Amino acid sequence: MMIRSLWSGATGMHAQQFFIDTIANDLANINTTGYKKKEVNFQDLLYQTIRAPGIQGGDINLPVGIQVGHGVKVAGTTPIMTGGGVHETGNQFDMAIMETNGLPVHSFFRVTLPNDRGDAYTRDGNFRRSDDGTLMTTDGYILQPPVVIPEDATYVSISKEGRVEVQLPGQAGLDEVGQIMLTTFTNPAGLQAIGQNLYQPTPSSGEPQEGAPNQGGVGGIMQGYLELSNATAITEMVNLIAAQRAYEFNSRTIQTSDEMLQTVTQLKR
Repeated sequence: MMIRSLWSGATGMHAQQFFIDTIANDLANINTTGYKKKEVNFQDLLYQTIRAPGIQGGDINLPVGIQVGHGVKVAGTTPIMTGGGVHETGNQFDMAIMETNGLPVHSFFRVTLPNDRGDAYTRDGNFRRSDDGTLMTTDGYILQPPVVIPEDATYVSISKEGRVEVQLPGQAGLDEVGQIMLTTFTNPAGLQAIGQNLYQPTPSSGEPQEGAPNQGGVGGIMQGYLELSNATAITEMVNLIAAQRAYEFNSRTIQTSDEMLQTVTQLKR
Protein backbone atom coordinates (compact mmCIF):
# COMPACT_ATOMS: atom_id res chain seq x y z
CA MET A 1 0.00 0.00 0.00
CA MET A 2 2.79 2.44 0.86
CA ILE A 3 5.01 1.50 -2.07
CA ARG A 4 2.98 3.64 -4.51
CA SER A 5 3.48 6.80 -2.49
CA LEU A 6 7.19 6.12 -2.10
CA TRP A 7 7.68 5.83 -5.85
CA SER A 8 5.35 8.75 -6.63
CA GLY A 9 7.29 10.97 -4.25
CA ALA A 10 10.58 9.86 -5.81
CA THR A 11 9.36 10.70 -9.33
CA GLY A 12 8.21 14.08 -8.06
CA MET A 13 11.63 14.83 -6.57
CA HIS A 14 13.34 13.77 -9.79
CA ALA A 15 11.02 15.97 -11.89
CA GLN A 16 11.49 19.02 -9.66
CA GLN A 17 15.26 18.53 -9.69
CA PHE A 18 15.13 18.66 -13.49
CA PHE A 19 13.00 21.82 -13.24
CA ILE A 20 15.58 23.43 -10.94
CA ASP A 21 18.38 22.42 -13.32
CA THR A 22 16.53 24.20 -16.14
CA ILE A 23 15.92 27.31 -14.03
CA ALA A 24 19.59 27.38 -13.06
CA ASN A 25 20.57 27.37 -16.74
CA ASP A 26 18.12 30.20 -17.47
CA LEU A 27 19.58 32.25 -14.60
CA ALA A 28 23.12 31.52 -15.77
CA ASN A 29 22.21 32.92 -19.20
CA ILE A 30 20.34 35.97 -18.01
CA ASN A 31 22.90 38.21 -19.72
CA THR A 32 23.49 36.00 -22.76
CA THR A 33 22.73 37.80 -26.02
CA GLY A 34 19.63 36.41 -27.73
CA TYR A 35 19.15 33.58 -25.19
CA LYS A 36 15.72 31.93 -25.05
CA LYS A 37 14.47 30.54 -21.76
CA LYS A 38 13.09 27.00 -21.51
CA GLU A 39 9.68 25.90 -20.28
CA VAL A 40 9.53 22.46 -18.65
CA ASN A 41 6.45 20.39 -19.47
CA PHE A 42 5.28 17.67 -17.06
CA GLN A 43 2.96 14.68 -17.51
CA ASP A 44 1.38 12.33 -15.00
CA LEU A 45 2.38 8.68 -15.23
CA LEU A 46 0.25 5.59 -15.83
CA TYR A 47 -2.73 4.95 -13.57
CA GLN A 48 -3.67 1.72 -11.89
CA THR A 49 -7.39 1.20 -12.39
CA ILE A 50 -8.90 -0.59 -9.43
CA ARG A 51 -12.45 -0.04 -10.63
CA ALA A 52 -13.33 1.42 -14.00
CA PRO A 53 -15.94 4.18 -14.09
CA GLY A 54 -19.33 3.22 -15.49
CA ILE A 55 -19.24 -0.47 -14.57
CA GLN A 56 -22.38 -2.21 -13.40
CA GLY A 57 -22.94 -1.95 -9.65
CA GLY A 58 -26.22 -3.52 -8.65
CA ASP A 59 -28.96 -1.92 -10.72
CA ILE A 60 -26.97 1.13 -11.80
CA ASN A 61 -23.80 2.03 -13.61
CA LEU A 62 -21.37 3.47 -11.08
CA PRO A 63 -20.65 7.13 -11.96
CA VAL A 64 -17.01 7.11 -10.85
CA GLY A 65 -14.20 4.63 -10.74
CA ILE A 66 -11.14 4.10 -8.55
CA GLN A 67 -7.74 4.97 -9.94
CA VAL A 68 -4.39 5.74 -8.39
CA GLY A 69 -1.51 7.44 -10.17
CA HIS A 70 2.17 6.59 -10.09
CA GLY A 71 3.76 10.03 -10.13
CA VAL A 72 5.07 12.46 -12.72
CA LYS A 73 7.61 12.65 -15.52
CA VAL A 74 9.25 15.37 -17.62
CA ALA A 75 7.48 15.37 -20.99
CA GLY A 76 9.67 17.91 -22.71
CA THR A 77 11.38 21.29 -22.64
CA THR A 78 10.07 24.03 -24.89
CA PRO A 79 12.17 27.09 -25.77
CA ILE A 80 10.16 30.28 -25.34
CA MET A 81 10.89 32.20 -28.53
CA THR A 82 9.52 35.56 -27.45
CA GLY A 83 11.88 38.43 -28.09
CA GLY A 84 14.05 39.86 -25.36
CA GLY A 85 14.69 43.54 -24.83
CA VAL A 86 17.31 45.38 -26.85
CA HIS A 87 20.14 47.65 -25.78
CA GLU A 88 22.27 50.05 -27.77
CA THR A 89 25.93 49.11 -28.10
CA GLY A 90 27.18 51.69 -30.56
CA ASN A 91 29.05 48.97 -32.47
CA GLN A 92 28.27 49.35 -36.17
CA PHE A 93 28.40 45.57 -36.74
CA ASP A 94 25.96 44.64 -33.95
CA MET A 95 22.46 43.77 -35.16
CA ALA A 96 19.19 43.02 -33.41
CA ILE A 97 16.11 41.54 -35.08
CA MET A 98 13.18 43.84 -34.37
CA GLU A 99 9.44 43.35 -34.39
CA THR A 100 7.33 43.98 -37.47
CA ASN A 101 4.23 46.16 -37.05
CA GLY A 102 4.34 45.56 -33.31
CA LEU A 103 4.17 41.77 -33.74
CA PRO A 104 6.92 39.48 -32.39
CA VAL A 105 8.99 37.70 -35.00
CA HIS A 106 10.92 34.45 -34.83
CA SER A 107 13.64 35.13 -37.39
CA PHE A 108 17.28 34.05 -37.20
CA PHE A 109 20.65 34.89 -38.69
CA ARG A 110 22.22 32.01 -40.64
CA VAL A 111 25.87 31.08 -40.15
CA THR A 112 28.05 28.27 -41.48
CA LEU A 113 29.72 25.82 -39.10
CA PRO A 114 33.22 24.49 -39.77
CA ASN A 115 34.16 20.91 -40.70
CA ASP A 116 31.16 20.40 -43.00
CA ARG A 117 28.71 20.58 -40.09
CA GLY A 118 26.23 22.54 -42.14
CA ASP A 119 24.40 25.72 -41.22
CA ALA A 120 23.23 26.93 -37.82
CA TYR A 121 20.88 29.72 -36.80
CA THR A 122 21.15 32.35 -34.10
CA ARG A 123 19.48 35.40 -32.60
CA ASP A 124 22.86 36.65 -31.41
CA GLY A 125 23.70 39.57 -33.69
CA ASN A 126 27.09 40.20 -32.12
CA PHE A 127 29.06 40.18 -35.37
CA ARG A 128 32.65 41.22 -36.02
CA ARG A 129 34.79 41.85 -39.10
CA SER A 130 37.54 39.33 -39.85
CA ASP A 131 40.97 40.20 -41.20
CA ASP A 132 39.62 40.02 -44.76
CA GLY A 133 36.51 42.07 -43.91
CA THR A 134 34.00 39.18 -43.72
CA LEU A 135 31.28 39.51 -41.08
CA MET A 136 31.32 36.59 -38.63
CA THR A 137 30.31 35.67 -35.10
CA THR A 138 32.72 36.02 -32.19
CA ASP A 139 33.43 32.28 -32.61
CA GLY A 140 34.43 32.76 -36.25
CA TYR A 141 31.27 31.43 -37.93
CA ILE A 142 30.65 33.31 -41.18
CA LEU A 143 27.33 35.10 -41.63
CA GLN A 144 25.37 33.82 -44.65
CA PRO A 145 25.15 35.05 -47.30
CA PRO A 146 28.66 36.43 -46.79
CA VAL A 147 29.11 40.18 -46.40
CA VAL A 148 32.59 41.64 -46.92
CA ILE A 149 33.36 45.12 -45.59
CA PRO A 150 36.19 46.88 -47.45
CA GLU A 151 39.21 47.50 -45.25
CA ASP A 152 39.26 51.22 -46.00
CA ALA A 153 35.55 51.79 -45.34
CA THR A 154 35.06 54.88 -43.18
CA TYR A 155 31.35 54.33 -42.48
CA VAL A 156 29.03 51.30 -42.52
CA SER A 157 25.25 51.51 -42.75
CA ILE A 158 22.87 48.54 -42.30
CA SER A 159 19.26 49.39 -43.11
CA LYS A 160 16.11 47.84 -41.62
CA GLU A 161 15.81 45.92 -44.89
CA GLY A 162 19.31 44.45 -44.43
CA ARG A 163 21.13 46.44 -47.10
CA VAL A 164 24.79 46.88 -46.17
CA GLU A 165 26.32 50.08 -47.54
CA VAL A 166 29.72 51.62 -46.96
CA GLN A 167 31.37 54.94 -47.53
CA LEU A 168 34.88 54.85 -48.99
CA PRO A 169 37.52 57.56 -48.77
CA GLY A 170 36.92 60.38 -51.24
CA GLN A 171 33.34 59.35 -51.94
CA ALA A 172 30.29 61.37 -50.98
CA GLY A 173 27.75 58.58 -51.50
CA LEU A 174 27.39 55.02 -50.23
CA ASP A 175 28.18 51.80 -52.07
CA GLU A 176 26.13 48.65 -51.43
CA VAL A 177 28.40 45.70 -50.54
CA GLY A 178 25.97 43.07 -49.29
CA GLN A 179 22.49 42.01 -48.22
CA ILE A 180 21.63 40.59 -44.80
CA MET A 181 19.04 37.79 -44.99
CA LEU A 182 16.96 36.30 -42.18
CA THR A 183 15.54 32.79 -41.79
CA THR A 184 12.21 31.69 -40.33
CA PHE A 185 10.80 28.28 -39.37
CA THR A 186 7.26 26.94 -39.24
CA ASN A 187 7.86 25.74 -35.67
CA PRO A 188 10.86 27.56 -34.15
CA ALA A 189 10.25 25.79 -30.83
CA GLY A 190 11.30 22.59 -32.61
CA LEU A 191 14.85 23.84 -33.17
CA GLN A 192 17.63 22.04 -31.32
CA ALA A 193 19.98 24.17 -29.24
CA ILE A 194 23.63 23.16 -29.75
CA GLY A 195 25.31 25.76 -27.56
CA GLN A 196 27.21 28.95 -28.49
CA ASN A 197 23.84 30.70 -29.01
CA LEU A 198 23.19 28.43 -32.00
CA TYR A 199 20.27 26.29 -33.15
CA GLN A 200 19.95 23.65 -35.83
CA PRO A 201 16.74 22.53 -37.57
CA THR A 202 15.00 19.24 -36.83
CA PRO A 203 12.08 17.48 -38.53
CA SER A 204 9.88 19.18 -35.91
CA SER A 205 11.03 22.71 -36.76
CA GLY A 206 10.32 22.46 -40.47
CA GLU A 207 12.57 23.57 -43.29
CA PRO A 208 14.36 26.95 -43.11
CA GLN A 209 12.77 29.71 -45.16
CA GLU A 210 15.06 32.61 -46.01
CA GLY A 211 13.84 36.10 -46.82
CA ALA A 212 14.83 39.74 -46.85
CA PRO A 213 14.37 41.62 -43.56
CA ASN A 214 11.37 43.85 -42.89
CA GLN A 215 9.23 42.04 -45.45
CA GLY A 216 6.41 39.53 -45.01
CA GLY A 217 6.72 39.34 -41.24
CA VAL A 218 10.38 38.35 -41.37
CA GLY A 219 11.46 41.17 -39.05
CA GLY A 220 13.76 44.11 -39.54
CA ILE A 221 17.35 44.87 -38.59
CA MET A 222 18.42 47.36 -35.92
CA GLN A 223 22.05 48.34 -36.43
CA GLY A 224 24.08 49.09 -33.31
CA TYR A 225 21.76 47.11 -31.00
CA LEU A 226 21.80 43.63 -29.45
CA GLU A 227 18.89 41.52 -28.25
CA LEU A 228 18.91 40.66 -24.56
CA SER A 229 17.99 37.33 -23.00
CA ASN A 230 14.25 36.83 -22.46
CA ALA A 231 14.92 35.22 -19.06
CA THR A 232 14.19 37.62 -16.18
CA ALA A 233 15.62 37.32 -12.70
CA ILE A 234 12.32 37.92 -10.88
CA THR A 235 10.37 35.30 -12.84
CA GLU A 236 13.12 32.70 -12.55
CA MET A 237 13.50 33.27 -8.79
CA VAL A 238 9.74 32.80 -8.30
CA ASN A 239 9.92 29.58 -10.34
CA LEU A 240 12.91 28.49 -8.28
CA ILE A 241 11.03 28.98 -5.01
CA ALA A 242 8.01 27.07 -6.35
CA ALA A 243 10.21 24.19 -7.55
CA GLN A 244 12.07 24.05 -4.24
CA ARG A 245 8.82 23.88 -2.27
CA ALA A 246 7.45 21.17 -4.58
CA TYR A 247 10.68 19.21 -4.07
CA GLU A 248 10.27 19.52 -0.29
CA PHE A 249 6.63 18.40 -0.48
CA ASN A 250 7.59 15.28 -2.43
CA SER A 251 10.37 14.60 0.05
CA ARG A 252 7.83 14.89 2.86
CA THR A 253 5.61 12.37 1.06
CA ILE A 254 8.44 9.83 1.15
CA GLN A 255 9.14 10.57 4.82
CA THR A 256 5.47 10.19 5.75
CA SER A 257 5.19 6.92 3.82
CA ASP A 258 8.27 5.64 5.59
CA GLU A 259 6.79 6.54 9.00
CA MET A 260 3.56 4.73 8.12
CA LEU A 261 5.49 1.64 7.04
CA GLN A 262 7.44 1.79 10.28
CA THR A 263 4.15 1.88 12.22
CA VAL A 264 2.98 -1.23 10.37
CA THR A 265 6.18 -3.13 11.20
CA GLN A 266 5.73 -2.31 14.88
CA LEU A 267 2.15 -3.59 15.15
CA LYS A 268 3.29 -7.00 16.44
CA ARG A 269 5.15 -5.51 19.40
